[in-house]
Amino acid sequence: MSITVTTWSLEQTSPADQRPASAPEGEIRIERAEVPSPEFSRFLYTAVGGDILWTDRLGMTYAEWEKWLARPGVETWVAYDRGTPAGYVELEAQDGGSVEIVYFGLIPAFRGRRIGGHLLSYGVARAWDLGERRPELGPTGRVWLHTCSKDGPHAMDNYLRRGFRLFDTKTAEEPDTATPGPWPGAGV
Repeated sequence: MSITVTTWSLEQTSPADQRPASAPEGEIRIERAEVPSPEFSRFLYTAVGGDILWTDRLGMTYAEWEKWLARPGVETWVAYDRGTPAGYVELEAQDGGSVEIVYFGLIPAFRGRRIGGHLLSYGVARAWDLGERRPELGPTGRVWLHTCSKDGPHAMDNYLRRGFRLFDTKTAEEPDTATPGPWPGAGV
């Protein structure tokens, strides 16, 4: 069996496109994970994406995670709620001054608390100023991402409210697989 999946690509082409969300209530802080850690990054990936069918990185080896995270221009920014990881944004600098928001999302227990808009706003701002932290990459001229019909019901609206514009839409058939969850039997 298969399902039809629509993928939308969105972009900002100027820092002026940013429309930041207000900060949520509570003690939310966002920090860069400066030490590349395959274990931590894989934890974030499975905890955030397990219920929305993020499966493309599940087969990566430790060495593959390590190589990916050590690349210049790859950054992971993590939102914490009173010391507990709540979600993350992963950035990747690309040729021509583009920065892709490769992964973004919240652990299910933290969704619906206005953390997502704040974290996305922060991640977009870090994408725009990535060249200041990494001068060898040059200035950012475009920030882009993609989302799909398998993502959460508020994902597209969050991107549009943050100032992203649609530039491409694709539809494809994909295998209909069970949601892997962050680990077997997690009850997501």
